[in-house]
Amino acid sequence: EKRRERSARKAQEAPTREIRHAVPPEARHCPACGGGDLKPLGKGRTSVVYEYVPAFFERQVHVQQVLACACGQGVVTAPAPARVVDRGAYGPGFLAHVVTSKCADAMPLHRLAQRVERGGVPMSRSTLTDLFHQSAQVLLPLSSHLLQVIAAAEVVWADETPVRVLDVKKTRQGYLWTFLTQTPQGEWLIGYRFSLGRASTTPKDVLGGTRGALVVDAYTGYNAVTLPEGRVRIGCWAHVRRRFFDALPTAPEAHVALDFILALYRVEAQARDAGLVRTEAHRELRMRHSAPILAALRAWLEEQTPLHPPKGPLGQALSYARKQWDALTRFVSDARLPLDNNRSEAALRKAALGRKNFLFVGHEAAGENLAGLYALVATCEANGVNPEDYLADVLLRVQTHPNARIGELLPHEWKRLRAANASQRLAS
Repeated sequence: EKRRERSARKAQEAPTREIRHAVPPEARHCPACGGGDLKPLGKGRTSVVYEYVPAFFERQVHVQQVLACACGQGVVTAPAPARVVDRGAYGPGFLAHVVTSKCADAMPLHRLAQRVERGGVPMSRSTLTDLFHQSAQVLLPLSSHLLQVIAAAEVVWADETPVRVLDVKKTRQGYLWTFLTQTPQGEWLIGYRFSLGRASTTPKDVLGGTRGALVVDAYTGYNAVTLPEGRVRIGCWAHVRRRFFDALPTAPEAHVALDFILALYRVEAQARDAGLVRTEAHRELRMRHSAPILAALRAWLEEQTPLHPPKGPLGQALSYARKQWDALTRFVSDARLPLDNNRSEAALRKAALGRKNFLFVGHEAAGENLAGLYALVATCEANGVNPEDYLADVLLRVQTHPNARIGELLPHEWKRLRAANASQRLAS
């Protein structure tokens, strides 16, 4: 029901053009009596058709008016059009389309160049590459601030995925890290950081000196920030479930663990359906139902561990769950904490699709630019913001916007301010 309501609302928000169909002159007679005295009946019969109107690129010639005074001494020239970069030949809408095509649609730039050329504008992959990196540099204050806002949050999710880096003679292994959080209003903020290695340097650079909770898998690279004076580690039940599921073919008794884990998620579904998520009532629900499930699961783990080879699939699953137990059970007493790190993994799926389509990044700086633009586009998508509309607007504004108020240009704040301004216009 909610999905249908959401689809109906989006349909109402779609760009709409009304096309009227008049009754032709030869048909303007009554089928019953043959008379010609016909009058409109209501608003007519309405039907809806969705059609594709090809997007187009255009060459704009800007002519600034120049006025000369009769005195022969003074000249006044109309203001020049705003440009993203000085003397730039491409407008903010064009740059926004380039960034969105690569970051949201995972389109390689050579294919985008072909599409632009089909639209009548000469284009090369190298030009689009330059425009992509120019956009990243212009928006760097925003993408950097976004990561700072995430790092300051109480609860942060994190994960990483490999990305190949093209070197002079061979490819190297780089990594794209994601860090995300949810605001008290429920908005998701998604940041990315690129690095040439998988060491703990990146988590320390992003989260070092911050406190709170960090939702991650068992990778030891996050140990540098999950310290007594740093962040508390929160484990991922999805990773635990995966290990027991993989053990099923050789150890059918693994289904017992899967049933316990399913019961934990049913408690969360109950909280979600009742509208209790992240409330005190949610915490009480967990203490009442999830805590006994965990106690029974722990007893089963202890009972099963001596019965299975430690290097077998089930033995490894049992060991993983027992070693991660403290991190896995902290969610019970804090309703802000999730059961798993699925949000981070979902945030990296777009990057995985991009990795499949454009294979590698050209160099370290290119990886950093990609990470910054991924962050802004992903945060747009997570909050129902059209990334092309957003980028076309902030590419012009970010360079003159007061630095102390740079947060106003982050996607979720931008959406909120636009809605407030629209409401004011309607009220007036």
